[in-house]
Formats: sequence, structure tokens, C-alpha cells
Amino acid sequence: MTSWSPRARPKAGTPEEQARDPLFVRSIARAADVMAAFHKCDAPLTLAEIAAAAGMGKSTAQRFVHTLRQLGYIERDPTDRGFVPGLRLLDHSLDYLRLNPLVERATPILLELRRNVRERVDLSLLDDLRVVYAARNQSKRETFFATLVGHSVPTFCASGGRAMLALLSDAEVEDILARSDLKPITVKTITDPDAIREKVREARELGYALALEEVVPGEIAIGVAITGPDGRPVAAIHVAGSLSEWQPEDFAQRFAPLAQSAARAISRA
Repeated sequence: MTSWSPRARPKAGTPEEQARDPLFVRSIARAADVMAAFHKCDAPLTLAEIAAAAGMGKSTAQRFVHTLRQLGYIERDPTDRGFVPGLRLLDHSLDYLRLNPLVERATPILLELRRNVRERVDLSLLDDLRVVYAARNQSKRETFFATLVGHSVPTFCASGGRAMLALLSDAEVEDILARSDLKPITVKTITDPDAIREKVREARELGYALALEEVVPGEIAIGVAITGPDGRPVAAIHVAGSLSEWQPEDFAQRFAPLAQSAARAISRA
């Protein structure tokens, strides 16, 4: 499986637009750039690596890293090989999850769904070109990344991502595909735009999307979209199982109706 770092940032505008914005605080944006350097790393980062990833000089990066260390947002790696994100960041993750009304409404419904299906049940949130997992209710077999809240995958290949694309207009789907980096995560990831469009059309007809080994080898996943008050997709339920235990048709027949019912309940709430 290839490595993918799907961490999107809010659209902050061009440097020219930022300079014209009297409320935009550039130093905060640069601190965010320093923290974003860790999105693509698989190991602690040196100061030079942080500076390069953040697009700033080493002396400037040193000041930002020092300040963020003092505040608890960056720490030295225990083996002293470089810097890693600090524990204080988890406070903000908790704040986001506990204050997000969708996550609050969805949690008891997801727990009940997990009890019924006895497979992994996830909640993902739509963030343009990626879906971000905000809740993960595990089954008996998991890889490490599949247990982590905050992990994300491309919208174009996630079952929940395609379920949400199915509720968008063709023009919006085309825009997302045009801006997506259509690189495979596994050897089974569908990256051909025409094939992805066909999967989106299939999801529109069925009311759910099915993905086979596109994110995790050996995994089958069903995605069902959750809509907001305006009827637009905002999140998705994923039910994931093992192809060593399920045939795709049996998996879909067994779990799609349950996932759809849960998604409708969350959407109504």
C-alpha cells in the first residue's frame, strides 16, 4: 500500500489576497504551516526539514518551533531524532469532536449500528478532496491507521466519499475529480476518471457505494451519505469487513439496509 498524506487546509487565498485582508494574521498562518509540516512525515522531523516543508528559512522556523514547544504543540522525539507534534494538540481534537453537533447526534446511532453489524463502523466528514474519519468503532481485526480518528483518504476512492459524490451535481463531481491527485493507495484503487464516474452513477442508483480493497487490501466497505438540512452531503457512514469472510453481494445485502437506516436517522436529527 502506498503512503498518502491527505491533509487539506482551509482556503486562505493567495498571498496578495492575504495582504489585502486587514483581519488576516500572517504569523498565525505561518505557525500553521509549521504544524502542517508533520502531515506528510513518517518519522520525527529535523529543524531543516520543518523549514523546507513550511517554506521558510531555518532561523524563522527555529523561532516558530521554539514558541510552539513552549506552548506544548511541538515536542522533541523521545529518541532525540527530531521534533514531533505535542500532546496539547489532542485538547483541540477533543474540543472539535465534543462541540460538533453531527458527531454528537451520530454517536449513539453508530454504536447501535456497530452492535448490530459486528463489523467496523466509521463516521467520515467531507472535506472537499478528502474524507476525514471522526469516529471509528472497531471490529476484531484492524490495522493501526484504521483505528485512528483524524485519518483521511481521498474522496474519489473512499466508499463514503463516492456515496457523497453521488449526491452532488455532475459539475461538482467533475470539479473534484479535476482537482484530485488520482494516485492509487492500493493496487486495487480505481484511478481512471471514467471508472470513478461509473462508480458514482452506481452509488446514485443503489443509495450506497461499495469499494473493494481500494483503501485497505482485503477489505470491503460500504458507504452511505449523511445529509445536512439543505440536503447536501456532509458526512458518511462506512461499514467495513474482510473479503476473506464475505462475498461482496452478501456483504452489501446484509449491511447496506442497516447503514442506510442509520444514515437516515442521523440526517433527520
